[in-house]
Amino acid sequence: MKLMKKLLGLSLVALAVVGLTACVQDETPAASYTYNAYSTALGNNWNPHAWETSADSSMLDYISSPFVDMSIKDSVNGEYQWVYEMATEVVDVTAQHQSDLVKYGSTLPSGKTATDVTEGYVYQIKLNPNAKWENGEAIDADDYVRSMELFLDSRMRNYRANLYYAGESAIAGAAAFYNSEAPIYENYVVYDGDTPVVNEAETTYVNFDRADMTIISGYSLKQLKDDYGYIRDAYDEEGNQTLFGATYYKELAAEANAYGYIAVTEENKAKLVYVFDQFLSAFNASIYDAEGNVKEDWFIEFLFYQNGVGEKVEYSSVGLYKVDQYTINYVLQTYQDINYFLTSLTSTWLVYEPLYTAGFDTTGELLSTNYGTSKETTMSYGAYKMESLQNDKQVVYVQNENWYGYEKQEDGSLVSYTNFLVDGEKRRQYMTTKVVIDVMTEDAAKLAFQRGQLDDWTPAASELSSYAMSDQLYQVTETYTMSFFFNTNLNDLMEMDNSKGNTNSVVLSNHSFRKAFSLAINRTEWVTTTAGYVPAYSLLNDLYHYDIYNDPSSSYRRSDEAMKAIVDLYGITYGEGTNYATLEEAYKSVTGYNLAEAKSLMAQAYAELTEAGIYEGGEIVIRIGYAKGALTSDDQAQVALMNQYLNAAVEGSGFGSVTLEAVGNLPDRYGDVPAGNYAIGYGAWGGAAFYPFRNFQVYMDTVQYAGQINELACWDPTTEEFTINVNGVDETMTYQEWSRSMMGTGKFAEASNETKLAITAALEKQFLSFYYRIPLASSAACFLLSYQIGYYTENYNIMYGFGGMRLMHYNYTDAEWAAEVAANGGTVNYK
Repeated sequence: MKLMKKLLGLSLVALAVVGLTACVQDETPAASYTYNAYSTALGNNWNPHAWETSADSSMLDYISSPFVDMSIKDSVNGEYQWVYEMATEVVDVTAQHQSDLVKYGSTLPSGKTATDVTEGYVYQIKLNPNAKWENGEAIDADDYVRSMELFLDSRMRNYRANLYYAGESAIAGAAAFYNSEAPIYENYVVYDGDTPVVNEAETTYVNFDRADMTIISGYSLKQLKDDYGYIRDAYDEEGNQTLFGATYYKELAAEANAYGYIAVTEENKAKLVYVFDQFLSAFNASIYDAEGNVKEDWFIEFLFYQNGVGEKVEYSSVGLYKVDQYTINYVLQTYQDINYFLTSLTSTWLVYEPLYTAGFDTTGELLSTNYGTSKETTMSYGAYKMESLQNDKQVVYVQNENWYGYEKQEDGSLVSYTNFLVDGEKRRQYMTTKVVIDVMTEDAAKLAFQRGQLDDWTPAASELSSYAMSDQLYQVTETYTMSFFFNTNLNDLMEMDNSKGNTNSVVLSNHSFRKAFSLAINRTEWVTTTAGYVPAYSLLNDLYHYDIYNDPSSSYRRSDEAMKAIVDLYGITYGEGTNYATLEEAYKSVTGYNLAEAKSLMAQAYAELTEAGIYEGGEIVIRIGYAKGALTSDDQAQVALMNQYLNAAVEGSGFGSVTLEAVGNLPDRYGDVPAGNYAIGYGAWGGAAFYPFRNFQVYMDTVQYAGQINELACWDPTTEEFTINVNGVDETMTYQEWSRSMMGTGKFAEASNETKLAITAALEKQFLSFYYRIPLASSAACFLLSYQIGYYTENYNIMYGFGGMRLMHYNYTDAEWAAEVAANGGTVNYK
């Protein structure tokens, strides 16, 4: 590209100018390097105890430093390293502090006492003695301990407190302190055997904080309790409803007290009954009996009454304590491997107490603070500090001169180098002198990027193809696998044919039809309709690693067990006398496309469906719950190709023509499919890339993922069983039990990686063989980067990205970039 050549040439000149002007620094202002970004909205609460949205979190990132971070060790070979920030060392001291396990009440493995435990429970964090707040005050152990005490204060019910009183990184004793003097709510129902008996109580509450109440699509209330500690809004950030038609849920939530309980009135009870029934409808069940009466024994279990308050618990019972001025000990409730503990330390709970307590508000039911909601209530301890904030318009960050990592130069500039080696050398870090984030519409952002006024921009999917050849386009494969998921329940499909706009969608009840559907898809061609997609033939892609901290090459997908699962699924043979000598060769040959087999299966499906009297001929029209927003041209192109593939497969089978129709602007297509509104949905699952052994819960665990399992109308994983030969022994469990078996107290939670790989691969193959879900592609984050800046490495790594802002460099100063853009007529060509 001509412009790129100009830019590269200028960068050499710029370096020379910097060197030549060093002798006259008193006359030349320090160079400025501004990172200009945009957002559709700014955060409004970056208090580390209470932030909620990704916009909040992104603001917190600039003004805080973690205990530890990950960065590049060897960019050529993709090696990462842990690096220290607010900590200088983290050491497992369990063996030296076994008494802490008793003192703070850690939960020990079955059959073991504190003297049996020598690792994974007590970690000592040596603090950075050079760390300071932006006002120059030193940060020491007292700041961390006091911040945690404020975080867990039972009077505040801080939004993020669950990270430290529950879950894998829970501090021993934290839960009791968090609930100190909190109201006690007792179930209004006790049992005499299996018979419910109503307790006597003057005050009753509808409880929305019960682990077994699951009426939310997207969250079970157990997750709600564990994640947030109180009732959450039933609408997402765009105002879209997130429940199964739960019209009254938001009204009920608004009446909940700070602990998630709602006073019982006739009106509230009627709303709850309606909400509960809407949820049950997704399971083809109802809260009403045949005569239309509420099944009270189903409903009454959710009634509670307040019975006093809990006893007072002092912070001294919490296992996060000061050892000396720059040392704290962290006592875990349960065992945690050091690498996972270090991962939890990539953020902190630190707050500046004077501002935090000055912002206390005691007028509400709970104690609250305005800390981290304005420039005036914010105190940075990160590489940047907030210079200015215009709510809903712009935020500006500048370098924090009191951040421990900067050295002040003679010209007044702040320069920092890594305290670790990157590719064998210390590298300059945080070269950016200012960050400006403006609130913009997508159209405004596009125009600003083309004018050189923004340093990155994310094109809409429909525009990506225009930039496919750009040097500045970055495409990062994500863990998310885009799939079609189905409702295969025959009764639901018949109703959709009668009243939901489908014709003959009953064919999806047939296994042969769904398998043929999958094999008919030319994924290699299909992904070309959307820039950034890569074909997917399985549920987990190459980003999933089962032992990444100890072995960066431990790709689940490249393990023999996982490769064999997919090779066997698609019926590919290997070995002597076949086309593929090895398993790896056979795996690499997988395309998921076999039109000949698809046509044979379609003929078989036709015979099975007509013999059963389910399909009686004619065209097939199936509406797909496709998108949350409006359909794009890429969406339409995807569906057009799908129609071609299916019609090629049904040709000569006896079936009529097939037409798939995409539907957009759907607040909850994931819930709409099991609810019987759509026979097919289009969406993705992803995440938990470093522990793939837990991933099948999203398909099989109706408790942990209540309301989120997209295939609920296809099967019941809580009753259907599966046998896997584990280490030579046939083990039979329900699918839900298998999905939990490798975590927590599961039967194989402490098994070897080899055993867990075998189980996970068996579950993946089995679930894919049902064709309740058909994988199509892995998604990718696609964005353009300004020519003014560059990443340290072009080789993306899931552990450190491209090196991040830490190692990002500038090809031009702000002045040089402005001059270059002007010289090119005020616009920059990125195509």
